[in-house]
Amino acid sequence: MFGTSGVRGRVGETITADLALDIGRALVTDGADTVVLGRDARESGRTLSRALSAGVTECGGDVIDVGVQPTPTVARSVVREGADAGVVVTASHNPAPDNGIKLWAADGRAFDEDENDRIAEIVEEAAFNLGAWDELGEHRHVDGARERHERALRESVAIPDDLSVVVDLGNGVGRVTADALHATGCDVETLNAQRDGRFPGRPSEPTAENCQTACVVVEATDADLGIVHDGDADRMMAIDERGQFVSGDALLALFGRREADAGDRVAVPVDTSLLVADTLAEVGADVTYTPVGDAYVAAETANPGVVFGGEPSGAWIWPEQTRCPDGPLAACTLAALVGAEGSLSAMVDGLPAYPIRRDSVRTDAKEAVVEHVAELAHERFETVSTLDGIRVETDAGWFLVRASGTEPLVRITAEARNADDADDLFETARDLIDRAAADRSR
Repeated sequence: MFGTSGVRGRVGETITADLALDIGRALVTDGADTVVLGRDARESGRTLSRALSAGVTECGGDVIDVGVQPTPTVARSVVREGADAGVVVTASHNPAPDNGIKLWAADGRAFDEDENDRIAEIVEEAAFNLGAWDELGEHRHVDGARERHERALRESVAIPDDLSVVVDLGNGVGRVTADALHATGCDVETLNAQRDGRFPGRPSEPTAENCQTACVVVEATDADLGIVHDGDADRMMAIDERGQFVSGDALLALFGRREADAGDRVAVPVDTSLLVADTLAEVGADVTYTPVGDAYVAAETANPGVVFGGEPSGAWIWPEQTRCPDGPLAACTLAALVGAEGSLSAMVDGLPAYPIRRDSVRTDAKEAVVEHVAELAHERFETVSTLDGIRVETDAGWFLVRASGTEPLVRITAEARNADDADDLFETARDLIDRAAADRSR
């Protein structure tokens, strides 16, 4: 039922009021007495939130409703309110017809795989502990969650007061970023600032392709920086002062270098570029790899010596602040970094750039193929990780073979410090997949 980012899908098909009701019931059955509830701007979230609240209160739990808020605002509210769990009704960067439900633990991190599995089992078995008529829980609204998040941003980050920043909210709920920057004296221009779960301004996912208008505005207005969010503002991507969209790997390297000292570690997924490890090595720090998914990154940040975590897709985690990906915190931190260094483009240009190759192979037996690739890789290479797919490291670079989580595809990524080695590693990975597929068909 649950993926690494909760349960998501088409409203009326995968995501229904019945499912929301049952997840609310399951949370209390699993032991949560108090649940913080929030949602993004999708209109379907209104119905789903009501159903989930009904499930919680029907089993005797209490709901603290913070309303339409960014996902990181809700996660912070779980901790602030001393709740046992949190729920955000959101499909994050998914398109408008979708919605979803993501669960948060008492310490403000996403539910891990075991916790999600427990909820799924209760739902599938309909093993709910329904309350008696006089034991039903209460639903109450709490105001001020966004204002408290904004205040926390300004207290934790020294945001300069002389920057010009374009903030593209993507019709989502990330207004807290613009408010925090404006409150410190920055000149802020917003794009797609009207909350609208249909996402009429641009698709919700903050990719280079989707954010071309913001790139043009940053360049045309001589802004120092551009910030772009997805629908629930757990993601943040950036645009430099030249109007160039900055890659997630580059942002991960810059954030990691800012946070890490010698001996520290930064949590990153297995598909992260070499430039992150190489940049951290310059300060004596290192990476620790996780499966792909911000929940896995967040879990790793709980370990000693891990000072920061991030995904190139735009999820950034400062564990001392919050273990939820916090797009507004990332935006303010990047503004502070630009204020200190003077130019985002100069920082990015100072990073190494390595050729990377990506492709996919279609197959109806993706798990079996990847499993056989692992066997072949162990026979041929010394450094093989099966943490998430198969990642092979060589002196020249690395390649990764993973089964897609949503499509009948095996994905290939290869990266090296020069183009020829990247090509060779990519072809090696493809050959392993072809051989695994051929062996399976015999």
